[in-house]
Amino acid sequence: MTIKVAVNGALGNMGQTVIRAVFGDPELQLVAAIDIKGDGSDIGTHVGLGELNIPVENDLAAVLARSQPDVLVDFTTPFAVMQNIETALSLKVRPVVGTTGITETDLETIRRWSKQYNTGALIAPNFAIGAVLMMLFAARAAKYLPHVEIIELHHDQKIDAPSGTAMKTAEMILKSRGQVSKPDVEELEKLPGARGGNLENIHIHSVRLPGLVAHQEVIFGGIGQTLTIRHDSIDRTSFMPGVLLAIKEIMQHEDVIYGLENILNL
Repeated sequence: MTIKVAVNGALGNMGQTVIRAVFGDPELQLVAAIDIKGDGSDIGTHVGLGELNIPVENDLAAVLARSQPDVLVDFTTPFAVMQNIETALSLKVRPVVGTTGITETDLETIRRWSKQYNTGALIAPNFAIGAVLMMLFAARAAKYLPHVEIIELHHDQKIDAPSGTAMKTAEMILKSRGQVSKPDVEELEKLPGARGGNLENIHIHSVRLPGLVAHQEVIFGGIGQTLTIRHDSIDRTSFMPGVLLAIKEIMQHEDVIYGLENILNL
């Protein structure tokens, strides 16, 4: 069965990469492209594929109702993503979401919508297989080296901080390690924020610079030693195998899956 796919955020860097990946997969059919900047121009001309007879439109609900895709891939913004997810689920379209900024409270809301509309959704802070492995390795290491800090580095157009990957990593570490007492040191933070954000004694530092794509270091400290686990996405194509896998896998589910690790045989 060919899976019909719509892409929201189609004119963004990630959206354009998803368009090319979906178009190149024989099991998938690209049926719609949506973007807040949609002006009716053909998406194929934006991504180097020539005329595809698929206009970039800006009314998500109308496009989904007309094109009736099986899956909506959403790479938009934290300000719009929840409305996009509800719109898709209400129309029985399965969202595959890479937009970050989704909180635990948001996830509970998405689970409620999924149950209400009897339609599955997949939310992933990171679709790169290597990043998923990095998070899993960090969770394993935390059992033995519980003192840790996270440094995440992204391009300067990323809106939210910390990244969804950093937050997910910290949550997995906390679940794995349990409680760690705060060091008995009175810190003097001469510049507010210099020690980064603090999630239950895990400091998270966010870097935003042009030239970066998506990178993260998880640094563990122990007596006389450190351990650094790092992942680098140097091109957005690194996310595409995970996106394509998620599109196909969510067709088998009617619940909410949070994290790509839950559909990988790891």
